[in-house]
Amino acid sequence: MEKRMSRDELLNNFQAALSNRYLKVFYQPQVNHATGKIIGAEALLRWIDPEFGMQLPIDFVPVLEENNLIHDADLFVFEEVCKFQKNQMDAGLTVVPISVNMSRYDFYGYDYPAELEEIRLKYGVPVKMFQVEITESSAIGGIQLVKSVMDKLHSYGYLVEMDDFGSGYSSLNVLKDLNVDIIKLDMNFLRGNIGGRGGVIISTVIQMAKWLDTTIIAEGVETLELADFMKSLGCIYVQGYLYFRPLPEDEFVEALKKLYHEPLKTSLHLIDTLDAGKFWDPISMETLIFNNYVGGAVIFSYEDGEIEINRYNDKYITEIGMNLDETDILKSNPWDCLDESNKKIYEDTLKKAIESRSEETCETWRNISSKCCGDDTICVRSFIRLIGYADNQYLFYAMVQNITKEKHHFNSIYDNEVKLEHAFEHANIYAWEYTIATKQMRPCFRCMRDLGLPPVIEDYPEPVIASGLFQPDYADMYRDWHDQIANGVESLDAIMPLTAGRVPFHVRYTTEFDENGKPIKAYGSATLVVNDKSEES
Repeated sequence: MEKRMSRDELLNNFQAALSNRYLKVFYQPQVNHATGKIIGAEALLRWIDPEFGMQLPIDFVPVLEENNLIHDADLFVFEEVCKFQKNQMDAGLTVVPISVNMSRYDFYGYDYPAELEEIRLKYGVPVKMFQVEITESSAIGGIQLVKSVMDKLHSYGYLVEMDDFGSGYSSLNVLKDLNVDIIKLDMNFLRGNIGGRGGVIISTVIQMAKWLDTTIIAEGVETLELADFMKSLGCIYVQGYLYFRPLPEDEFVEALKKLYHEPLKTSLHLIDTLDAGKFWDPISMETLIFNNYVGGAVIFSYEDGEIEINRYNDKYITEIGMNLDETDILKSNPWDCLDESNKKIYEDTLKKAIESRSEETCETWRNISSKCCGDDTICVRSFIRLIGYADNQYLFYAMVQNITKEKHHFNSIYDNEVKLEHAFEHANIYAWEYTIATKQMRPCFRCMRDLGLPPVIEDYPEPVIASGLFQPDYADMYRDWHDQIANGVESLDAIMPLTAGRVPFHVRYTTEFDENGKPIKAYGSATLVVNDKSEES
């Protein structure tokens, strides 16, 4: 029969409970909701008195805190967990990381990290088998003290969890100031109202945590609906009655035997030691470069075929154009501006970047709309690089260039080249471009097709003379032409027999000069001489 102890009875019986081991450690497993595997557990203190029965933590913990006894209870729990982990290891059984609670009273008047380390070394259990939980409320009003304790825990190798995150009033300040490894979200925040404004806030916290390379565990998950909702937001680790109530030691051992286990994974792996904190700092060099020197740039996430823009700079808007505002960009679906063929080009490039871990480039046509400018179609060149990933979510950085004018100009040139190519076909004209400084010749399509020339000829004209295209008796004359071109002659022309068949062609050169009058290129052509008896003789 269970009977609630009075305050005085709790105080009078505490030392006896400690000595006689009426205090017990229960374990509540933490589970990957995507796989059903155990990834760890939280150690919870229970008081089972032979006379009064089970005493609830909500009753005895405040009494112990008020009378400076909670520190002894916390050290007792940690030592019991050390014993448990040691027994599991010695028996060759499954060992998973176990979290122990650190009371806010442990921060004052004690060297709690050193005390933990002394106990851990006594049992010889690896530090990776433990995580230390501090509550959000313990940090309020004493950030510097909590930070110094956390730094010492980290120096010993312990991971630090922020418990009950979201239950207090300073959540963002705590997240900003304390370098926690794991955040445990208090699901009371969504109690009775999954989704809505609360869901938006939770989703934002999860995204921020990923950027900070911080793992998220949803605590107090009692329904499948809530677990599935958290999973949809990117939080797959849960703790709560949906999977397990707090278990006594023997039942926890059986659970570890029956269920698979897996290591806890961090939320986001950042590429090339990217420091996310500096990147979001408005006065950091990283942000200065992002905003002022890199051109149009955007950061976006890609998951299950969907894209969400996280951040962009002012030059991104300039490149995209159309006077779009922040709301237009952040609330829009980036896929909406791409047709199926361009979407495939862009998505294929993302997949290449994931595989190569290096920069990949693509060009896509986009249909852009804005309230003031209406609709337009632009061509964007994107230089895309993967900077982070977590499971099937990927974080990308992209520089963008609006190349619409360039593409239109290119297409115009291409159209003209096609027309010119057809004209050359009808007029029996061959053409080429000669770069004076490098002695490179680039032949036209007909030259490559009819004469078997490569796209680029080095040390021109020697390889062409050696091939027999220019006849030996005209070779020195042709070499002299190129010397004259290098010395600045404006134009040259003559009738020359070409190929082994000595077919007569009218060969012409026109020289191009830079702004200082220096010759840089020459443009050559060879036109077939037809029925011109006077020239042939």
